[in-house]
Amino acid sequence: MSILSMIAILVIIATVYALIKRWETRMVLIAAGLFLCLISWDFMSGVNQFAKSMTNNSLIMAICGSMGFAFTASYTGCDRSLVHYLASPIRGLGIFLIPVCTAITFFVNIAIPSAAGCAAAVGSTLIPVMLRAKIKPAAAAAAVLAGTIGSYLSPGTSHNPYVAKMANMEVIQFIGTHMNYSLMCGAILIVGTLVMCFIFGDHKGDANAQVDESKLMKDDGFVPNPLKAIVPLIPIAILVAGNVWIPQIKMGVAQAMLIGAICALAVARANPQEFSKQFFNGMGKGYADVMGIIIAAGVFAAGLRATGLIGSFVDALRDSSEIARWGGSIGPWVMGVITGSGDAATLAFNETVTPHAKDFGMTIEGLGGLAFLTGALGRTMSPLAGVTILVSGIAMVNPLEVVKRTCVPCFIAVICCALLMV
Repeated sequence: MSILSMIAILVIIATVYALIKRWETRMVLIAAGLFLCLISWDFMSGVNQFAKSMTNNSLIMAICGSMGFAFTASYTGCDRSLVHYLASPIRGLGIFLIPVCTAITFFVNIAIPSAAGCAAAVGSTLIPVMLRAKIKPAAAAAAVLAGTIGSYLSPGTSHNPYVAKMANMEVIQFIGTHMNYSLMCGAILIVGTLVMCFIFGDHKGDANAQVDESKLMKDDGFVPNPLKAIVPLIPIAILVAGNVWIPQIKMGVAQAMLIGAICALAVARANPQEFSKQFFNGMGKGYADVMGIIIAAGVFAAGLRATGLIGSFVDALRDSSEIARWGGSIGPWVMGVITGSGDAATLAFNETVTPHAKDFGMTIEGLGGLAFLTGALGRTMSPLAGVTILVSGIAMVNPLEVVKRTCVPCFIAVICCALLMV
């Protein structure tokens, strides 16, 4: 191994440490990448990669369009209406509220691909329902957290268009390649979280717990509307119908999201000026937060390539597909756990290693899908993840108590993905 490769390994360790310490993800990745390019006497490869990633048309359209729609769905109350009507029939199920609420969150997360946005919409309704049923707060929060992997199946989540473009596939086509495994992960978490809650005795309630209704419920005059509840499903319905049954309406993710936003405006009869601001604020947020990490991961990957470390790693993987299988699953999963983000490590892995999948007997879509599924599973069992902290705050419980209920099912799902996906 060359001196540059050894330095690159030390930089990776420092990068992981900085992410664990909750330093700004984009800053850390860009700084590490440019430093590696600089010591490799190839500084321009880093800045060129930065510029190239900024103008990735298919990703910008899908991600920014989806985030714009998500903001308008929240502004008009369409997301809360969907959750309200899904939650209404389940009151009185007792301990079985846990798997049902996990399944509802999984389903809503497909329509609202942001884990935090979905958890905020779902948690504010479902967590109080579970607490009133005498389910312990940690179990109520875990039920919602476990369901936030539903975005695997959303065309709007960043990893689907990212890997699809790499594999020269339509987004819906790529989702089809991992749909069964995504549903498998969802089923494992639905059943596994229930089993863990039984083990912890969460169905017996907490005699010392006091449910503060004023803190749990928003008293903001919200009135559910059945038409609003349909709106979050419109873009997904258009994309699926256009790609599977009605080719005449086949369109891109951004176009479908725009139609969904127009429907939200019409149904909610919102102020068009404020509505427009919300939509473009969402698009800006999508570029800043999601595209920002993709750009930063690209610069970091360029630095690793410049040092020759990626070349050495790929050469090692050519000799054993088993190394790639476990590296592509355990690596992003571990990073997701210790950093609280499934995106940074997964995007860096998919930027550097996944394009070479065919060299060691795998497909790009198989290895790319494996990495982003396991990375998200790692995030779902991390006490540092933003979504974990969010649901813990709603339930007023320690995040560590929440992830005690999700860690075992997530680990089982990671192993199943590694064994079955590639």
